[in-house]
Amino acid sequence: MNIPTSLKHKPVIVSENYENVDGRYAYQSDAKGLSLGLAQWNDRGKVDISAKVWRYTGEKWSRQSEELPLHRVLDLAILVCRTKLHFREAYRYDNFYDPEKPVIDRIGLQGDAMTVAVCTDNEKINEDIKLFNQALCNDDELLGERLRTLSAILKEMGY
Repeated sequence: MNIPTSLKHKPVIVSENYENVDGRYAYQSDAKGLSLGLAQWNDRGKVDISAKVWRYTGEKWSRQSEELPLHRVLDLAILVCRTKLHFREAYRYDNFYDPEKPVIDRIGLQGDAMTVAVCTDNEKINEDIKLFNQALCNDDELLGERLRTLSAILKEMGY
């Protein structure tokens, strides 16, 4: 399915077969494509690049299609990686985290730091974190394949 080019987000680089590789939703996904292109929020004289997940309901392109600035895509990747790293050792805690120290890490970015922490405001955190850990374990092969691919590309780029 071809990604539309007549909408505000202007695709430049596309993956139009994304529904075939969308993790556990592969071949059944409403996420039909990914694109990198010119952001829909661009004003005259200001150009930002964004990443977009294109969702199709079977009849029309969905309003639930998501568009993110590239730095946020990378920030999410950083968050995923730091979370996976935490859960490698989290089995040592009764509830997969230390309630006295819910902050997992502070990652320096742009002169400040992105805080990665367990959401202790969630009143069911002890139940939810166990479900989260189980889901991470269940998806380990899917995530691992993508992280290995990302690692190889980053190495090829010199990072």
